This record gives sequence, C-alpha cells and structure tokens, in this order.
Amino acid sequence: MRGAVVDAETRCVHYRTDLDVIAIEFACCGDFYPCHLCHSEAVDHPAAQWRTEEFQERAVLCGVCGTLLTIAEYADAHACPSCAAPFNPGCKLHWDLYFRVPLG
Repeated sequence: MRGAVVDAETRCVHYRTDLDVIAIEFACCGDFYPCHLCHSEAVDHPAAQWRTEEFQERAVLCGVCGTLLTIAEYADAHACPSCAAPFNPGCKLHWDLYFRVPLG
C-alpha cells in the first residue's frame, strides 16, 4: 500500500471516514493507493484509468478484510461481499479518475 495511509484499513489523510476502506490498484503503475490524491502526491506520472475491457481485473482492495474485488464487482457493491464492510458511496463520484467508463 502506498500513499499517505493513516491506518490498517487503507484510510488516508485525504479520505478517512469510517466508510473509506478501499484502495485501488492504479492501472498506470500497478500500485495500490487509497485515493487519487495519494497517487498524485507519490509519483511523477499521470494516473491512467482502467479500460472497460479490464473490468474483470482484481483491482479494488477491501481494507477491512483484504479481499480483492474485480472492478465490475466493486461497481455493483455497496459493501464488501466478503465481510460486509460498507463502502463510501461518495467514492463513485470520482469513478472517472480511476475507470474509463462512468457508472451508468
């Protein structure tokens, strides 16, 4: 895990509510970050979004239980399918920073 992480459940200095418990593997570098701001602050390259044809990649980490979700699973989830930890619904507002196709 990279970035300004503040606890073992992947919260960071930018997003640290009880619901901020996911990290996303960035398509550009293959590293997991809690958020786009953490990525921007840590690297010297622009973020690349996952393409629609890559939505079966396990690129979303539940910080509570460590389960890796596919992008497609995460897109449909309100909580972790393994441990039921709720996900922050506000994260979907930033969908376009991580994934090429906006939620529809």
